[in-house]
Amino acid sequence: MLLNDVFRRLRYALSLDNQATISIFRLVDYTLDEDYLLAMMRKEDESGFLPCRDKILCLFLDGLIIKNRGKQEGVEYQAPAAGIRLSNNEILRKIKIAMSYQQEDMLKMLDKADFKLGKSELTALFRKPDHKHYRECGDQILRNFLTGMARTYRNENKSASESPWNTKRPKN
Repeated sequence: MLLNDVFRRLRYALSLDNQATISIFRLVDYTLDEDYLLAMMRKEDESGFLPCRDKILCLFLDGLIIKNRGKQEGVEYQAPAAGIRLSNNEILRKIKIAMSYQQEDMLKMLDKADFKLGKSELTALFRKPDHKHYRECGDQILRNFLTGMARTYRNENKSASESPWNTKRPKN
């Protein structure tokens, strides 16, 4: 799955506009140019498309963790290394941490996307790669999980301004 798709789907699910996204990057001391953000949001076949690098997605997910859970006391944030490669398992793990999801929450997200996964299959995704019961997270699992998040947070009965992730203040 393209990292641009993951980034785009997460922003959609959480109803994050450009300014909210840029502010998440600021939490990890990274200045993201709005033009670069817009280029990453384009589809592959559109002119001006730029691929989302692993480091950029990692910074975004780390910023989301800090936004939702706060900075760890006494720990200075370490930016990811330049050549970092994110697996689907790592992406899913960072989303789980950022959203404070428990196993049941994650299974509900998958269920919202009409995707069935057992508890043991889910826990296998979070094991260390050298564990005998480790399972690689495929694109289908990640895609369905993000779809479930979108269906949960972007409930048709709510407007985008009522979303807990929207940082815009209502005009009085």
